[in-house]
Amino acid sequence: MYKNSKFTIILPAVVACSLVAGVLLGGLVFRTNRPVVRRPALTAPGSDKINRLLSLIGTQYVDSVSIDSLTERVIPLILDELDPHSTYLSAQDLSRAKESIEGEFDGIGVVFNMATDTVIVLNVVNSGPSAKAGIQAGDRIVTVNDTVVAGIKMPQDSVVKRLRGPRGSQVTLGIQRAGVKDLVPFVVTRDAIPIKSIVAAYMIRPETGYIKFEQFSMNAHKELAEAIARLKEQGMKKLILDVRGNPGGLLDQAILISREFLPKGKMIVYTQDRDGNREIEYSEGNGKFMDEELVVLIDENSASASEILAGALQDNDRGTIIGRRSFGKGLVQNQIPFPDGSAVRLTVARYYTPTGRSIQKPYSNGREDYYNELLSRYQHDEMFSADSIHFADSLKYTTESGRVVYGGGGIMPDIFVPVDTTDMTPYFREVAGRSILYKFTLEFSDRYRGQLNKIRSLEELDRFFDRQPNLLNEFVSYAAKAGVAPKPAEIERSKAILLAQLKAYIGRNTELEDNAFYHEIQGIDNVIARSIEVLDSAGHAGS
Repeated sequence: MYKNSKFTIILPAVVACSLVAGVLLGGLVFRTNRPVVRRPALTAPGSDKINRLLSLIGTQYVDSVSIDSLTERVIPLILDELDPHSTYLSAQDLSRAKESIEGEFDGIGVVFNMATDTVIVLNVVNSGPSAKAGIQAGDRIVTVNDTVVAGIKMPQDSVVKRLRGPRGSQVTLGIQRAGVKDLVPFVVTRDAIPIKSIVAAYMIRPETGYIKFEQFSMNAHKELAEAIARLKEQGMKKLILDVRGNPGGLLDQAILISREFLPKGKMIVYTQDRDGNREIEYSEGNGKFMDEELVVLIDENSASASEILAGALQDNDRGTIIGRRSFGKGLVQNQIPFPDGSAVRLTVARYYTPTGRSIQKPYSNGREDYYNELLSRYQHDEMFSADSIHFADSLKYTTESGRVVYGGGGIMPDIFVPVDTTDMTPYFREVAGRSILYKFTLEFSDRYRGQLNKIRSLEELDRFFDRQPNLLNEFVSYAAKAGVAPKPAEIERSKAILLAQLKAYIGRNTELEDNAFYHEIQGIDNVIARSIEVLDSAGHAGS
């Protein structure tokens, strides 16, 4: 199991992030196991041209051609003429996609990184196969079944393929461990490894909990219910629900999660197909957090299921939405399988928030313009100023309490918080961009592995960092050896960001994982700061 570093959370290189989002935002809200409405087959003259052409090529074309290969290329071209979210998935692509939605895959259960061309185990999944075999955080995986994977610039996906395998199969790992001269062999029996929808859930301050949603997979609602129950036991009376960067997932999970926060009988969402048929979902009044104070954090990479949740809460005057305008994905797909294991995700409906607004942004100019729209927001200063955002009066809607909301392109937050790049100096950008900062945290974690492995709470982590007063100076010296000369004025200006990132990535090398990461980052997160102000004030929406 591999987790990418999270520089984009606190290094908003907005242009780059927007371009990447255009590729990665499957932003899917789709239904599974739904019957597909069968409409009459096309019978117009010429409607069978594609099959006729493929048949002619197969029987008469001068060269030998793989019809299957042609078909694989033709189907995506046809779907490209529809909307940006109708897509074709090959059997291999579908298998990968199922992992994130179904919430598990078969593997060995480690979080690793290859930043230094070495497979460094950052953490071991509790009670997972590697934990049972005795593998520890800080170990280096040098060989997999006698194949060397370290120091040879093997692509990361190739390493992942070697580590994953069918449930119950075995893999032999050659481990390099600090203090041991020779490689230590470990035999690991692969098993099901859960993929988390919630990556962090902890008390951000007395009475206030924080839950970070990364996706809406099959277990998302279950994870939320468990997290709320756990945090309530710790005294939670207010909640910050963070769906920034969450591209979406399953429609039913967004509905179930919305029900946790809404009183009985409130509309959550409705979908409407091309024939005008509607399916409406309501709250049931048995949620675990229906009356307490709530804020929801969104940004330009919050899409689909994230927007359904934010829209349902906003339109029902439940809580406060804080951050930046969301992506704008309001289309619903059905996943329709083919006999060869591939599938098409075909857009079959639009979804609407309770006030009747569609938040789907325009896509008539094609997929490239559709995804580059995030870049356009940046170029027009929308990431930095709410005054740069303009909605037509025809897109204006009003909630029961009189709150004005808008459709036509994402969820506009109740409180806008701009991207903050004030203290991101050239020095910071260089050490972060060249991964010098991240590599330092790996080496630092190795030196303190014994102490880090004993940390069990955020309070213990804070005390550990209190004993590291020279952390920043150590890093500056390390960066200088890596070729980045110290720039005292810039270092001082970026001090808070540098220290937060250093502590966050070191914290992820403990058993606390992302709880530690977000705990350390929150101090420089202006959206979190604004959320706390809102929760501390009286009379905000939802109180």
